Amino acid sequence: MPDLGKITGLKMSFDPRSDIHVFKYFSSFVSVSGGKVINITDPTLKFCPLASHLYKDLKNKSGDRETIKAAIKTAIESKIKNYGFFTADRKFSFEQVAIPYGASEMIGFALRQKTIDAAVMVCEGAGTVIVDDPDLAQGIGARMNSLLLTSPIPKVMKTLKTSGCRVLFENALIDQGRGIKEAIKAGYKRIAVTVCGHSAGGLGGWRLIEKENGVRIIILVVCTTGIDAGRIKAVGDYADLVWSCASQDLRRQIGPLAKCQLSRQIPVFVLTKAGMNFLAAYADEKKTIQALDKKKQHLISNMPGGQSVHLGGFRAFISQAKLPVGSRKEPCLFV
Repeated sequence: MPDLGKITGLKMSFDPRSDIHVFKYFSSFVSVSGGKVINITDPTLKFCPLASHLYKDLKNKSGDRETIKAAIKTAIESKIKNYGFFTADRKFSFEQVAIPYGASEMIGFALRQKTIDAAVMVCEGAGTVIVDDPDLAQGIGARMNSLLLTSPIPKVMKTLKTSGCRVLFENALIDQGRGIKEAIKAGYKRIAVTVCGHSAGGLGGWRLIEKENGVRIIILVVCTTGIDAGRIKAVGDYADLVWSCASQDLRRQIGPLAKCQLSRQIPVFVLTKAGMNFLAAYADEKKTIQALDKKKQHLISNMPGGQSVHLGGFRAFISQAKLPVGSRKEPCLFV
């Protein structure tokens, strides 16, 4: 288990009986226990366009670290209050798409379109789960951030199991590799899996599992701010889609390899043919995405021009472009 004292600054170590949840948000490690934020480490990120859209206290580009930490605390407290995150009151029903190019939203559409059979995801209070219900997949992932460590919440586990979700470990362990193996044992052949960038070093092993079992694994790498060169290379070698977050190194190295980029502010890079097929399930105009020239790179964003499509119900435009394409509203780090 991770040393909580090392990664969060807390003077404690992990006890499976503890109520402790550790995740990364706005480049800080955040710890929640008893439904309260108990620790936030210093952020390296100064501004994020998505966070500024969702939470008014994170709109200020000129705030210092202490101001941002206070805003992070407010944002997480709103998730706990409004959606029951990290508590037994966790809500899994969201009436609309939360994030236009969110990973869980895209997984939900892919499940509805039968592009994939199931997804291996992580949920606070339950750890690694296998889900094949599209609404539940979005409910698990919507507004959740890069969960690194969690402990069991019995009511959350019961709710998920009652909804048909497979909860793999009673101690709420996070282990997507084992999750993939269990999904294969359950008979699923096309499996999406989400993983944070800091865990991307093991992607090559997942491709080996894929090859040995004759299945298709769609790897979605999220929360990549601050990942090192080795993990960026693993993303380029093995991922199907990757969210670039505030990593300029990832943009520069992975962008030129991409078949398609979604959004200019926080680019999502689609790297493979399977990734493009996964993306097509998110579009009302599925055949338009499938018909794109595979020898050329494409940008899909809200910038008018090119062919109009609807992704997750949001209108966007497709144009040919040399990737990556940037924006003045990209995330920025403290210098």
